[in-house]
Amino acid sequence: MDTKDLKIKVKNIVEKATALKNKYIDHKDTPVNYACIFSQNKEEYEELLEVTRKIGNVIKETQTGLLFHIEPLQTVSGVLKLLKIRIPDPTRPERGDADFTVSNFSDFKKKYISNEGFKLIKREDFEMIELMDPKFDVRAYFSNPPLDLQLNIQ
Repeated sequence: MDTKDLKIKVKNIVEKATALKNKYIDHKDTPVNYACIFSQNKEEYEELLEVTRKIGNVIKETQTGLLFHIEPLQTVSGVLKLLKIRIPDPTRPERGDADFTVSNFSDFKKKYISNEGFKLIKREDFEMIELMDPKFDVRAYFSNPPLDLQLNIQ
């Protein structure tokens, strides 16, 4: 895998996650904030890390993998600057996810949280809504505050 293959993989994840969110929500123009590749095994994880280091720098180490600030990547949902490579996890058989920024999270939550496929996940310093559909091999998330704001990245 080279950087071109990595960028194609990331763009495909964002494109599929965009299609997933557009199937369920009215907000078609919500920009992508962050994307994650779910590695399926240790070898793929190591390879993804090696290639991602060529287009970005690690800005955060998490329990589930490394978060990179990458060179701006144009996607169907805007410019992407944050990419996480997730360690292999049997609960994540999908290819990845994309996180989208909604302008009014509380209104968004009220409107969609009770709908099928949506789930609220509360963390210590933020909350997010997860959207899943078994017909898609990606997930979509909506975080409050968005990750770029949490990390103060422009």
